Amino acid sequence: MHYAVIAAGEGSRLVKEGVTRPKPLVEVNGTPLVKRLIDIFMRCGAESVSIIINEHMPAVQQYLDTLQLPVPLNVVVKTTPSSMHSFYELSKVIPRGKFCLTTVDTIFKEDDFARYIAAFESDERHDGMWAVTPFVDDEKPLYVEVDEQMNITGFHDRHTEGVHLVSGGIYAMTSKVFPVLEYCVDNGLSRMRNFQRALVENGFHLQAFCIDKIIDVDHAGDIAAAQRFITPSSDKTHYSTT
Repeated sequence: MHYAVIAAGEGSRLVKEGVTRPKPLVEVNGTPLVKRLIDIFMRCGAESVSIIINEHMPAVQQYLDTLQLPVPLNVVVKTTPSSMHSFYELSKVIPRGKFCLTTVDTIFKEDDFARYIAAFESDERHDGMWAVTPFVDDEKPLYVEVDEQMNITGFHDRHTEGVHLVSGGIYAMTSKVFPVLEYCVDNGLSRMRNFQRALVENGFHLQAFCIDKIIDVDHAGDIAAAQRFITPSSDKTHYSTT
């Protein structure tokens, strides 16, 4: 399994609230957000890790340069207008096959994530598997409509009757989606949610995998909430860094 991280946002809300570190380097239980993700990916059988960061955060690139991974680490440095455009830039370096994409500020329990990855690795029927949650934490959540078999039938900006799950910002899929992504960019679309809608509209088979709780670190107060949600014992590094 290959992994990718969108870490190109400016974290403007954190900055306004007095957090001086770039968002990817904000620490939760003593570990930078980006490092925590990499550690978990490695324990979930990563074959490669690809990360996009923006040009205005040299400290993040310097930090990533210190990491020594036993798999390729592809770092894209580019400021983009949206997360969908960041994904498009990442698609140029993500190896073909199955991969998992996540935003850098997504906080989940590692056991839940491991079960999710195992489910997608063993799945042979779907083009993608989205991590969804009934826990609404995002200020502008993307509601995910599913059928009785947890197949995704639609994405909604607002709560719709009978739709109780929201996107967790974690997307497992195959490189078959890249032509749709390219189409979205070429036709002036932006935002990941519009790419997701395009997948459904183009007949891609997406399944939802429910995780009880996934939270984002968007505000200074979210850091403490994330630390309460996870424990240091879940972060075990099995490779060296300098």
